[in-house]
Amino acid sequence: GFNHFFFGFLALITWELYQVFEPFLMPIAWAILLAFLAHPALIELDRHVHSRTTSALLITIVVALGVALPAVWLSERLVLEAQTLYGEISSLSAKDSLDWVEAWLRKTTLGARVDDTLARHGLRLEDEIRTAVVQTAEYTRDYALEHGGSVASNLAGFLLHFGIALLTFFYLLRDGESYYEGVRALTPMHEQDKAAVFDTLRATLSSVMRGLMLTAMLDGVTIGLGYLVCGVPYWAFLALLTAAGGLLPFGGTALVWVPVAIYLAVASSWMSAIELVVWSMIALAIIDNFIKPLAMRHGTGLPTLALFFGLAGGIEAYGPIGIFAGPAVIALFA
Repeated sequence: GFNHFFFGFLALITWELYQVFEPFLMPIAWAILLAFLAHPALIELDRHVHSRTTSALLITIVVALGVALPAVWLSERLVLEAQTLYGEISSLSAKDSLDWVEAWLRKTTLGARVDDTLARHGLRLEDEIRTAVVQTAEYTRDYALEHGGSVASNLAGFLLHFGIALLTFFYLLRDGESYYEGVRALTPMHEQDKAAVFDTLRATLSSVMRGLMLTAMLDGVTIGLGYLVCGVPYWAFLALLTAAGGLLPFGGTALVWVPVAIYLAVASSWMSAIELVVWSMIALAIIDNFIKPLAMRHGTGLPTLALFFGLAGGIEAYGPIGIFAGPAVIALFA
């Protein structure tokens, strides 16, 4: 009877504990991952500073500034662009800025038919284009105003989670080794089995991160060369952005090179844009399908197919953090 009561009560408390931590599981998971990655830097810095707390605090400040400063700069740019968007688009109706669009449409078969149809009903193509542009600007403005509250709410939630992640990151850096040894001591397994499990987890995380960093660097270099050859301005800066995009589980490098290709098509020539798209797709096909699995496989001992499903299934099950959690689950199970 006592055993049933004990395990029933333990299950209840465990469930309640999960309910307490559930809203913050994602920032805690990111903090654990970042602490794992920053641990070698902490050891090296502690050799010079001779204070674990000071070293952890310095690294936490660097990480916070590395996220906050680019976010503030980007937010400022977005606000400035949003403030001028409506005025710029609305001013098109009073200028000849859309004349080239009208001329191009009239040269196409479909555009000529539309122009004839509108003329039979007493309407003009250029007036309809200007009206559509202004209405689009108004809709964008109204949508931004209507959803401004939810954006502010999401921003407040992000700042809260970011603060929790930084606080957790600091304490994991400072005291993480004692937490690790405590969890290891509590694990009800033989010492040989503990070593196998914990060493496998550490090797898997290291291999996944090493593969991500390598492939992101290769993405930036190869696609950056494409920017250079195609004559894209600020190609080196865009190459760095492309490498950073390669670390993202969603969108990836396409968040950079697709807008760059569109810019080339408008400002330079369609041929340059097509060349950049083809070059980027070939580079990504080789890097993502051959180099990345090989780089991540070394150290995990997983077959390439198992690693692929670990990455894809991890992202589907856990979100962005799943790119690390998926392979780790498969490796631990094996």
